[in-house]
Amino acid sequence: MTAAIAAGRRQMDWLGVCVLGSVTALGGGSVRDIVLDHHPLSWVERPYLLFVTGGAALATIAIARMMPRLRHLFLFLDAIGLVVFTIIGCRIADGLGLPLVVVVASGVITGCVGGVLRDVLCAQVPLLFRAELYATVSVLVALTYLALMTSGVGEGLALLGGSSIGLLVRLAAIRFHWSLPKFIYGDADY
Repeated sequence: MTAAIAAGRRQMDWLGVCVLGSVTALGGGSVRDIVLDHHPLSWVERPYLLFVTGGAALATIAIARMMPRLRHLFLFLDAIGLVVFTIIGCRIADGLGLPLVVVVASGVITGCVGGVLRDVLCAQVPLLFRAELYATVSVLVALTYLALMTSGVGEGLALLGGSSIGLLVRLAAIRFHWSLPKFIYGDADY
């Protein structure tokens, strides 16, 4: 849905809306799978995902006028997506027996890269690099989930703990406009 709104702001046709929606929804997992040499890609193994993502993007066209009123729900669902996709990415890399840093990176790639691809395709500086905590929350989710898994509390509690902490921090970051310090360099002579 974020991609459909971005496509509408760029006055893309309906095919562009579908493509951008699918790239955004499936891009993080695709990049992760390519980097990890994990095949087949999720949407290749389950092609119906293209219909789901493209259909959701098209459905956004129908409800676009209501989006300002649905903003809070939309941000909440986006936060849920971030934590869920991060954990999925961690689980896949962990299942491949990869080192901890790669498992965390896999989670962050899965949770965040789709939005980066969306913004790059729309010729914008990725939101990930200029707004409230997002990738930082993804790292926090991954580390919390993995720490809980390592402590032996079980998969269910690790999922709940990582998701809950990530969701709370992301929603607080939105509400209070938390972000990392920005690097501003204004020397025109360099």
